[in-house]
Amino acid sequence: MDKLELKGKWNEIKGKIKQSHADLTDDDLQYEEGKDDELFGRLQQKLGKTKDELVAWIRSLG
Repeated sequence: MDKLELKGKWNEIKGKIKQSHADLTDDDLQYEEGKDDELFGRLQQKLGKTKDELVAWIRSLG
């Protein structure tokens, strides 16, 4: 996912992620510009998916 895609739509995407995975917390989904790898790392740990799988899934939500 491009940084611009995350930046502009993150609140909307975050809501869709929470609907799919209620066990994820706001801390898990905290996004700061330039810290994409940290976000993906947290999601990988919680969901057991690869970064590529997460990117594809997040793109499908946006």
